[in-house]
Amino acid sequence: MNPHTQWLTLMWMLLSGMAMGVVFDSYRVLSIRFHFVRWSIHMLDVLYWVASALFIFRVLYASNRGELRFYVFLGLLLGVCLYFWAFSVTTQRFVVMLLEIVRRLALIVNSILRILIIHPVLLLYRLVCRLIRWTLALIVFLGRMLIYILMPVWKPILWMVGPLKARFKIPASLVQLGVRLKNTAKRWFGRR
Repeated sequence: MNPHTQWLTLMWMLLSGMAMGVVFDSYRVLSIRFHFVRWSIHMLDVLYWVASALFIFRVLYASNRGELRFYVFLGLLLGVCLYFWAFSVTTQRFVVMLLEIVRRLALIVNSILRILIIHPVLLLYRLVCRLIRWTLALIVFLGRMLIYILMPVWKPILWMVGPLKARFKIPASLVQLGVRLKNTAKRWFGRR
């Protein structure tokens, strides 16, 4: 293998080690911030190492067709050490700042959704409920008024129809329907 490929592989491994450090610090900050359950942390650790190994072997295969040499491990070790020495604190602060920005954006979006969608829908719901109540009250009022207006006329009509009941046989179901309608009208429109 020529020296150019070896130096290129060493550089790629150095960058891969730094990338592993960035992902590790980000994962560590997230696990502390969101208080992951203990068993999930162990599972996520295993996933991290599996993903890191796959990533390293993919980069290694792309740079030198997957040949494992001493300088590959040296590059990874130097990359991880360089990252933790120079960039670890900065990455952790950046992740915390990014989480804070996301939290604030979520609060802003939540406020916008409340102002533009939730409050108008609740207001519309209350308005519709009040309109329905007012409409029902108006219907009850008009029904009572109609009964009071028709009461003087209704009793003579019943008196005149009374002899017709005896002459014509009215089915019992029709009489029961009339009684139900009368009781319903009394319940809805009668005095309380």
